[in-house]
Amino acid sequence: MAADPRFAEYCCELLSSVGPCRAKRMFGGFGISTDGLTIAIVANLGSGERLWLKANEETRRRFEEAGGERFTYLVKGAAKSINFYTVPEEALESPQLMAPWARQALDCALKAQSARVSRPRPATRSQAKPARPETRRPAAPAPKARASRKSAKG
Repeated sequence: MAADPRFAEYCCELLSSVGPCRAKRMFGGFGISTDGLTIAIVANLGSGERLWLKANEETRRRFEEAGGERFTYLVKGAAKSINFYTVPEEALESPQLMAPWARQALDCALKAQSARVSRPRPATRSQAKPARPETRRPAAPAPKARASRKSAKG
């Protein structure tokens, strides 16, 4: 069942304390971003549509202590999860109550972006190959000088 765009719009309003948010369709739900950073997901994993905020190793404990559930889904029968958590129900009542959670999600997105930028990129396939020895072609012969057309008349 696809997520309701009205709920996604409402979630954008709730998260507006961190900047203008945009909801974009993603895998049957919505990704919510601000300034190009994904800070939330709206999805139904079987218990109704929910808002999931971005977390990291530093913040996941806060979400868990507040009763938040980790975004977990099945792939070929195996449980997989990503660092997104639900927020306390009362935070869904107003942008003011959501503000500290929204700020935390934005901070996590900023840290993740910073880590991607500062991490060295793996060598691409062409960079990983050893350089081929340079083979030189014989130099092309120099062009012949043209004979002068001046007559030798004196």
